[in-house]
Amino acid sequence: MSDLPRKAITRTAKLATLPLGFAGRATLGLGKRLGGRPAEIVARELQQRTAEQLFKVLGELKGGAMKLGQAMSVFESALPEEIAKPYRTALTKLQEAAPPMPTRTVHSVLAERLGADWRELFAEFDDKPAAAASIGQVHRAVWHDGRDVAVKLQYPGAGEALLSDLNQLSRFSKVLAPLAPGIELKPLIAELRERLTEELDYELEAETQQAHAEEFADDPDVLVPAVVHHSDQVLITEWMEGTPLSEVIAKGTPEQRDRAGQLLTRFLFSGPYRTGLLHGDPHPGNFRLLTDDAPDGPPEKWRLGVLDFGTVDRLPDGFPEEIGVALRMALEGDAEGLYTMIRQEGFVKPSIEIDPEALIDYLLPMIEPAREEEFVFTRSWMRGQAARVADRKSPLYELGNQINLPPAYLLIHRVCLSTIGVLCQLGATVGLRGELEDWVPGFLPEEDPAEEPEEETGPAGAEVFDTVAGDEGEEEAGASARGRAGGVGPGGTGADEAAPEQTSA
Repeated sequence: MSDLPRKAITRTAKLATLPLGFAGRATLGLGKRLGGRPAEIVARELQQRTAEQLFKVLGELKGGAMKLGQAMSVFESALPEEIAKPYRTALTKLQEAAPPMPTRTVHSVLAERLGADWRELFAEFDDKPAAAASIGQVHRAVWHDGRDVAVKLQYPGAGEALLSDLNQLSRFSKVLAPLAPGIELKPLIAELRERLTEELDYELEAETQQAHAEEFADDPDVLVPAVVHHSDQVLITEWMEGTPLSEVIAKGTPEQRDRAGQLLTRFLFSGPYRTGLLHGDPHPGNFRLLTDDAPDGPPEKWRLGVLDFGTVDRLPDGFPEEIGVALRMALEGDAEGLYTMIRQEGFVKPSIEIDPEALIDYLLPMIEPAREEEFVFTRSWMRGQAARVADRKSPLYELGNQINLPPAYLLIHRVCLSTIGVLCQLGATVGLRGELEDWVPGFLPEEDPAEEPEEETGPAGAEVFDTVAGDEGEEEAGASARGRAGGVGPGGTGADEAAPEQTSA
């Protein structure tokens, strides 16, 4: 029934061509250099061919292979430019498309999951996929009531393929490591494997998406398509137009880049507070810039469209307060306080001793952008940060090996790093600090109620009370921001059911 390579031995053989191909091309390149060809020309040719093979293999296999490729693609901005350029085109393709299922397979899946009369549910159905990704592909259709919809179908055998890929890719992690400098691929692969069951459950994804759709229904900044119908392997949501974030990265205007970056940051940091859920897959293929009836601006009218809620982190109380406190301590230079707290949280094992001052330097990728009201995220800045951590001669490299990441923080850590990677791809100017103040508990110090002035009586008292309320504006900034779309408090979802989704699979 499926044209997705399902047998482990078949997929393993394909994946094995990656390190073998890399080694073979390196040998060929050495021969060319010995034959007199300039080293830089040979290197560019090798990188281009390696990128092409990487896309071909990961894209054909879909499943876990492609999912790893998507996760890696957000870190291409950390590579030196002469190496990154040939990979950029190949890896960013993994954010939007993959070789599709044949039409006969699509029809078989629909008949099995929606019934033999599945065509009666649609006024129109386009057999050509609008998007294809790691575990499924999306078709555009018209629902029987006239609504334009996106129909996401799971590849038959996707679960088996995902598990097989991730097991095999774990063996090749050292070979693939140069494609994501500063990122340990083995823990990333292990974490992807942990999310396997949830990712394959489209009914659970429908619930998660509906929660977001309802919470952001009237939001001026974010749109999540509503769920129309779903089963365990078919998810139908309202269709959403928009410019894929990968296109904004490739050829967007400065205004588009900045607005997309700000909205992406706002959505990812506000989501846990408003829904109790963290979107766990922030690669560009899952986002759209919606300009609607204001294509020429102003940018404030543009919104972010969000897709694919298959991977989420459940944070019923919002982001852990310890994250906000740690960032605040780092910004204040309180190395001892920071060290004490992260030891208590399990980031440093009892048998390990590290230099508290080095922690501040290690956290620079998050600290530096939060120091300013606005920060310009660039590829060159990202390359500098990656080089500091990836340099085996640097003390930070050893410190990175000593830090222990508790399971509860794994996905949060990956989402934050991936978001920074995408912001650098965009080259966006973003007010990160304001979003942290609004949405991350503990980032702003709590005010001491004992220091608040007492309310006076009479007309003068009312005037004083108004002044005090104004002084507390910073404290209430988060609440006003949360109220922008009628947000709920930590642990609330604003909905009993899940919401819609669309084109990313």
